[in-house]
Amino acid sequence: MILETERCGFMGLISNLFKSKEKRLKAQKYKLGLNKTSSGVFNNLKFLLESSKAIDDDLFDELEELFIMADIGVDTVLKFVEHLRATVSALNLSSPLELKEVIVEEMFKLYVKDEIVSSNLDIRDDRLNIVLFVGVNGAGKTTTIGKIANEYIKKGKKVLLVAGDTFRAGAISQLKIWSDRVNSSFFSKEEGSDPSSVMYDAIKYAQENNVDVILCDTAGRLQNKVNLMRELEKINKVIGRECEGAPHETLLVVDATTGQNGLSQAKIFNDVTNITGVVLTKLDGTAKGGIVLAIKDELDIPIKYVGLGEKIDDLEHFDIEEYIYGMFSGIF
Repeated sequence: MILETERCGFMGLISNLFKSKEKRLKAQKYKLGLNKTSSGVFNNLKFLLESSKAIDDDLFDELEELFIMADIGVDTVLKFVEHLRATVSALNLSSPLELKEVIVEEMFKLYVKDEIVSSNLDIRDDRLNIVLFVGVNGAGKTTTIGKIANEYIKKGKKVLLVAGDTFRAGAISQLKIWSDRVNSSFFSKEEGSDPSSVMYDAIKYAQENNVDVILCDTAGRLQNKVNLMRELEKINKVIGRECEGAPHETLLVVDATTGQNGLSQAKIFNDVTNITGVVLTKLDGTAKGGIVLAIKDELDIPIKYVGLGEKIDDLEHFDIEEYIYGMFSGIF
């Protein structure tokens, strides 16, 4: 994606994004999923740019307020708008309408930061792959695990779901329901078991039964950060000892509708374990889809998946171009 941008220039890429029929069709799910954000905050952006007579301090102040309403995050917004000011000055822009493409371009750059950002998981054919899921209760971990299991089963992988949340009532049975639904293997022990022992026995089971991918649930308690740290450290130690280089991915599941509270959760989990990617659930249920940019900018963690609906196939690999199309299609 970055290499293509470097070859043809970003504005050419953005032009294709909005004018290409194929891209429009591919991005329909994003457009529908981000409808609340697009028709709310970014519809106001269109009105603001079309009704403003000049690019001045008042306009920049209103842009700051609008982007904060989109949950991009105060720190990120202040930095973003300051960069907008510098770009306007460098390009000698005078018409507010000229800001449309500049804003889109700078938001793209804010996410990619001149890097190749991939949403693919580190799943290989020549090893047992272990993916750990963390996040607070209610964020959608169980549903996410089931949907990702479905994805890899469709790819021909033998998948094992592991019920590592042994403390929350009903957590094991809920994961078992998803296992039955997608026809995956399932491993659990009795409620109250040490999660590390569950992981140890699950890995042994996987090794004996030629499993390709293990998807591990964990408890989502945030009441005591020290206990959370100790529990995840122990789980990681056991997994790493039994399978070299594992866990190969640690995915943080965040409910997009919680906004800045979700960002706070991300910061806490990022402090206690090595998060390799974020799954942002219920993005279709919020008018504040800018949380994607806040997480990437403030924590430099890529978004791997976004939830754009309730169906089993509505968990999409994150695509920054389609995300931008979904948010901004209404202003072009």
